[in-house]
Amino acid sequence: MGIVLPTLFALLAALSNALATVLQRRAAQSVPQSRGFRPGLILDLLRRPVWVAGMATVIVAGLCQAVALATGPISLVQPLFILELPLALMLAPVLRRRRPSGALLLKLLVVVAGLGLALLSAAPAGNRTHVSIDRWLPVLAASAGAVAVLTATGFRRSPGRFRAACLGAATAILFALTAGLMKTSVHILGDAGLTGFLTSWQTYAFGASGVCAMLLLEHALQGGPLIASQPALTLGDATMSFLLGVLVYEEHVRTGWWLLPLTLGIGLVVAGVFALAGTETAPP
Repeated sequence: MGIVLPTLFALLAALSNALATVLQRRAAQSVPQSRGFRPGLILDLLRRPVWVAGMATVIVAGLCQAVALATGPISLVQPLFILELPLALMLAPVLRRRRPSGALLLKLLVVVAGLGLALLSAAPAGNRTHVSIDRWLPVLAASAGAVAVLTATGFRRSPGRFRAACLGAATAILFALTAGLMKTSVHILGDAGLTGFLTSWQTYAFGASGVCAMLLLEHALQGGPLIASQPALTLGDATMSFLLGVLVYEEHVRTGWWLLPLTLGIGLVVAGVFALAGTETAPP
């Protein structure tokens, strides 16, 4: 099975999430702008069919992600979600019957090439299935603090790129935690059945984290342009997930001279994302 199955399902999840992001943003822009955190935003969005379609796509993405995490290392699966950015930026104009510009396509290609080079160089390996709670507690505490700071900082600013970026980064942390906790929960389901799944703390933790992430995502999408929220979301998710894989799940990556192409690949990804963020003609 190797890396083929987790890679395939991770790519399907990234495509589904990209489509969901575009649909959810379109719906989020159709409701009144909120000054702060507003749980009632979901009630407004439920009346928008395009948002419901986006949520259905999220469910498909979640199922694909669960299969990917169950069969491969999180440090391989989650970085592939960087592709949400180029896919979302491609889908946004297509759904509005516009053609992406050549410059935009070139920048997207740089991101894809950099990601491919980085993952081939790192070659993440290992598929540890269970992590003790004492390893999770400091991670959960630090993540909660970071999310609180980013969220508060974002809501202090008026709607725009800075606000969208802060809320996107906070959402990224929550999505990475959701994936990390989901990985163990999926294996518990396979080993101990439904009873074990429903009695494990990881199941409720990833559920709570996922719900908070989705609610915060709506505010991020409403808070500013997609070109600001999506890079923070995808790069933040990939970075946090990679750290979870290496530090929490003790997955392994290649070192030595492999660090040279790995660094080059990361540099291409970062350069491509910054170029995308500075593209005034990119779809909002």
